[in-house]
Amino acid sequence: IIGIMIGMEIPLVIRINEEFQDLRMNISTVMEKDYYGSLAGGVFFAFIGLPIIGLTYTPFILGFVNFSVAIVLLFILWKRLEFKSRKTISILATMLTIVLTSGFFVAQPIIIHGEQSRYKDKVIFSEQSRYQKIVITQWKKDYWLYINGNQQLSTFDEEMYHEPLVHPALKLSKTPNNILILGGGDGCAVREILKYDDVKKITLVDLDPAMTKLGKEHPIFKELNNNALSDSKVTIFNKDAYTYMNNSNEFFDVIIIDLPDPKSVELSRLYSHEFYSICYKHLRKHGIIITQAGSPYFAPNAFNCIDKTMSEAGFSTIPLHNQVVTLGEWGWILGAKNISKDKLKKLIQSLNYEDIPTKGINNDAMLLITSFGKNFFNKNDEVKINKIHDPVLYKYYLNGTWEMY
Repeated sequence: IIGIMIGMEIPLVIRINEEFQDLRMNISTVMEKDYYGSLAGGVFFAFIGLPIIGLTYTPFILGFVNFSVAIVLLFILWKRLEFKSRKTISILATMLTIVLTSGFFVAQPIIIHGEQSRYKDKVIFSEQSRYQKIVITQWKKDYWLYINGNQQLSTFDEEMYHEPLVHPALKLSKTPNNILILGGGDGCAVREILKYDDVKKITLVDLDPAMTKLGKEHPIFKELNNNALSDSKVTIFNKDAYTYMNNSNEFFDVIIIDLPDPKSVELSRLYSHEFYSICYKHLRKHGIIITQAGSPYFAPNAFNCIDKTMSEAGFSTIPLHNQVVTLGEWGWILGAKNISKDKLKKLIQSLNYEDIPTKGINNDAMLLITSFGKNFFNKNDEVKINKIHDPVLYKYYLNGTWEMY
């Protein structure tokens, strides 16, 4: 309906020009004003409506703008209208005023009801930040975090994700003093890193301040991450990870990448050859990098693409996987500088994991996490390297078998 109305705007103006000689104006001027209006509306939505006012009330504000323009036009043309038309239009204008005004009071309950219908469990927190929609749901004593409708973690089993993300890399590092986390605004990865006494500095880079605020201040996450984001060793930057790495002059011992799945061109650049090459330069001589890589079972080509791309950037790599109950079979790619690929797996398996207070990882678990069955996923040699100007990864991800399950 909105599309039809928008399409009728210019033809209606032209009809008015044809019928009323004193309102005649150049069609190019009409088009110019239309484009300027569209530009103003787009800028308002992107920089004010979505991030500040939110999706709940922005449509009503924009509706009032259009309605006000209609009222002004009606006032100008009032004397030219027939009596019956005036009466009909007055009734419609009054009804629309009531509807738009009422919308401010009933919109929030309607939005909450609609949002709740998207989730099986009770929604206890919802926020539309400048960058994403953040939702927390609750079932019994456990909580789920969703970003843009996609599950990020569950308190039921989040350690099954965060322990493999952190401990193999930290254990493998000879000097885990300076750690960089890209993403991870929930603070759970920081919680695991703080279990190492050798760690002196942790830098966390997450684009969305709403997410890091949630991880730092919300009671659920403060308890979940043991108030890790308030630790004196932690410094938080709300910046784009690629931009931060490109502009940073700092060197790190371990880089942990805990970013959303590469389901778009924008996200896939953070899994690109160019990005991993920048990370390589920012790692010290025996530096370690690890990234979450989605599911090796549901999206094997995407998983292999990340592995191949990181290898092409100069790292010796090893794939890892673990069964996360609420997410399914999940995977990570670990890369190392100055360690041969042949030695990497044996070295990771030979390290002692028993001296860390963990819920899942121990020496036996690492034998499973670093091992894949013979036909667990088929390695496709035709998988290409993901590059910024040839973003193939997001296609591999979207073409996975997610929709089958």
